[in-house]
Amino acid sequence: MTEAILLVGGKGTRLRPLTVHTPKPMVPAAGVPFLTHQLARARAAGVDHVVLATSYLAEVFEPHFGDGSALGLHLEYVTETEPLGTGGAIRNVAARLRSGPDEPVLIFNGDILTGLDIRALVDTHESTGADVSLHLTKVADPRAYGLVPTDDTGRVLAFLEKPQTPEEIVTDQINAGAYVFRRSVIDTIPAGRPVSVERETFPGLLAAGAHLQGMVDSTYWLDLGTPAAFVRGSADLVMGRAPSPAVPGRRGDRLILPTARVAPDAKLTGGTVVGEGAFVAEGARVCGSTILPGAVIEPGAVVTDSLVGSRARIGERSVLTGAVIGDGAVVGADNELRDGVRVWCDARIPAGAVRFSSDQ
Repeated sequence: MTEAILLVGGKGTRLRPLTVHTPKPMVPAAGVPFLTHQLARARAAGVDHVVLATSYLAEVFEPHFGDGSALGLHLEYVTETEPLGTGGAIRNVAARLRSGPDEPVLIFNGDILTGLDIRALVDTHESTGADVSLHLTKVADPRAYGLVPTDDTGRVLAFLEKPQTPEEIVTDQINAGAYVFRRSVIDTIPAGRPVSVERETFPGLLAAGAHLQGMVDSTYWLDLGTPAAFVRGSADLVMGRAPSPAVPGRRGDRLILPTARVAPDAKLTGGTVVGEGAFVAEGARVCGSTILPGAVIEPGAVVTDSLVGSRARIGERSVLTGAVIGDGAVVGADNELRDGVRVWCDARIPAGAVRFSSDQ
């Protein structure tokens, strides 16, 4: 098959406080670090050598994955001393690649959950003789993304970053964050400085007459950059809506890791995950949420579409909806935390301190 580069150096600022102590690709989704799902899908497509381009909290990756043999892969790690952007990160790991000049190299962004047919993308790349091939997907509102119009053969015509006016929205096809590069093209990226593939490399190649091919694959696709999206992606993995061979259990309404404890009358639904050593007490209801290792949900608490960090505690009868609770935080009894609230790591919220309704 081929080898791959995984771009896992981002700080994940939109996901804080989840990423205060943990790099974004290592935050658990469906019971394992999100990166595990990407590596497992790459392996299933025939990849056997992956170079991880790391930067933020780079020291976390290798102790967990080692040489990759447990996943049937050979993993290598390259750390940026200063952030280099997507293109710079790709160029920075080039010396670790083994492919010949005309061979394909897969490249994945470390925050995209997708059902992409990886083999089909490589086959498209090789059958069209492209210099770079891009996975494209269609979205209803493309204003937050880079648009990629193509001709009727799939050849890329332009790159339009985050259009705002109706006139600028010429297609609903967006760059979905997975690419196949001809190995020799990687060596043309400037070394030692920040480079964006979206804003510099791809437009530059197009202007120089290179062949950039788009392949539209509109199966499951989700950018996990926000807490709400991350929680939804984890739930979709548990329920089987998003494909991954790395989910550690049967697909269904819930995933309870082996050392977790759940009271018999607690109700878990909507793809909820209860991590190792976590505890969900009697009468609690948890829907579509991720409970990370060691967290405690006390009796009668209601947690919906939320993420509760490692070792955090949610007090009796507290209600969380669309909330993110940082590692080690304590939410006292009888609080109400609603959409978008982020409680920082190790914070303490007293009983009944935050409410959206009366206390009666």
